[in-house]
Amino acid sequence: MCRQSRDVRSVCVFCGASSGRLTAYANAAHVFGAALGRRGLGLVYGGGRVGLMGSVADGALAAGGEVIGVIPRELVERELAHQGLTKLHVVESLHERKALMAELSDGFVALPGGFGTLDELAEQLTWSQLGLHAKPVGLLDVEGYWGPLIVFAQHATAEGFVREADLGAIAVADDADALIDRLVELSAAPRPRPKWAPPPRA
Repeated sequence: MCRQSRDVRSVCVFCGASSGRLTAYANAAHVFGAALGRRGLGLVYGGGRVGLMGSVADGALAAGGEVIGVIPRELVERELAHQGLTKLHVVESLHERKALMAELSDGFVALPGGFGTLDELAEQLTWSQLGLHAKPVGLLDVEGYWGPLIVFAQHATAEGFVREADLGAIAVADDADALIDRLVELSAAPRPRPKWAPPPRA
């Protein structure tokens, strides 16, 4: 087993800088942010004030939560950086953004989003299976948004590219509190042996 994660005190949320087609996406983002704040958990996210980014941050702030944003300098104007956060880190690149968000967080959740959200999520799933971190990763499956990705992950597992243990370590729920509960459970559970690690000695 790889090292265990710390207790979950802050959650990194990956999500779209757009609001998407359904109002349910923004509503769910706001509710998820509010759930974090209500439960005394910090939010770490991409620092924008528009789209689902703005909704999740506003939800957490309205509930009295700590909200830390991380945004590349060149995207400050394009993404309209949120000015009401507890702290806003301005970094020089997307790579720095992802690294700092990971460093500041004890777990990861993906809300609906596009290619950027998928990139951030895939990186943390990959790092988890390689044992580079032991932090829980989850999907807030709003209106079945992540259904196609879940089907792909199941297919990749059936075809031998993803291990059953790594698939089972992904938390999935369509309710904010249920997903947070599952992240807390996973943070305390034994983690799968890192992929490509030598087997334990007898």
